[in-house]
Amino acid sequence: MKRIAVLTSGGDSPGMNAAIRAVVRYGIYNDMEVFAVHRGYEGLIDNEFEKMSRRSVADILHRGGTIIQTSRSVRFMEPENRQKAYENLKKLGIEGLVVIGGNGSLTGAKLLEEETGMKVIGIPGTIDNDLAYTDHTIGFDTAVNTVLDAISKVRDTSSSHERSCVIEVMGRNCGDIALYSGITGGAEVVLLPEIETTLEEVVDKIKEGMVSGKLHSIIIRAEGFPISSQEIIKAVKEETGQDIKLVVLSYLQRGGSPSVRDRLFATEAGEKAVELLRDGFSFRAIGEYAGKISHFDLAKALEAKRTPREDLLESIKVLSM
Repeated sequence: MKRIAVLTSGGDSPGMNAAIRAVVRYGIYNDMEVFAVHRGYEGLIDNEFEKMSRRSVADILHRGGTIIQTSRSVRFMEPENRQKAYENLKKLGIEGLVVIGGNGSLTGAKLLEEETGMKVIGIPGTIDNDLAYTDHTIGFDTAVNTVLDAISKVRDTSSSHERSCVIEVMGRNCGDIALYSGITGGAEVVLLPEIETTLEEVVDKIKEGMVSGKLHSIIIRAEGFPISSQEIIKAVKEETGQDIKLVVLSYLQRGGSPSVRDRLFATEAGEKAVELLRDGFSFRAIGEYAGKISHFDLAKALEAKRTPREDLLESIKVLSM
């Protein structure tokens, strides 16, 4: 294989640049020409290619976001646009494509290979950690550490004013950011999309803390949890009389310099992607399993379902008393 391309798609995540850098430099090391596709699948449809050199990816390892931009492409959902993207790849003689992104992005890669035969390799780049075939995704560790920093700062002012706080975190329908930051940040209540929790249970937990002498409580709510933050605040105020504030971290969780773990995983994943294409493999999803870089059938990887770790859920119950 002599020519490959790389793109980032969907929501950006810290560590994407590290993966791009690895694909470009390992590709060139293996005597390949490497092209970047700007703006994800949108750029693939609109023919936005750039031939990369080793210098093209200099000084990006520590940077968040993605230097080749990203997008959520509605157009790529249409078969005729996937065919157009394939034709653009073939015009340049590109034989393999590395897609860095989340569930929707890797699904797009799956469809592209199934429909056109273009060889694809998926790298899991999303802060949500919602791809269950891999132990963690690129950007997840950095996002959790960003939330932890916010919890620490919120706790300082909450304690000073004897008030509680709802901290709303990202993750869509996966509660891993809330779960991991909640247990490591000492939250009293963690609300996940996957676990049914009533307003009464939330209020009872806050009351329990007040009886034991707690001056404040931290409630971590994943954005996919079905009860809104405003409903939670209203219920706690009415039942306890306690002042309670809302902090929505939103896109803060996506930015920032990637952690050591995210940089290393992204680098190893980029190397593995080039290695697989060089050796004739395709339709693979790269992930980490039991601490080692592995690769899986792309379709089967996308079918895997992640569930919250039961041991961590039990730990929160004990540690938050």
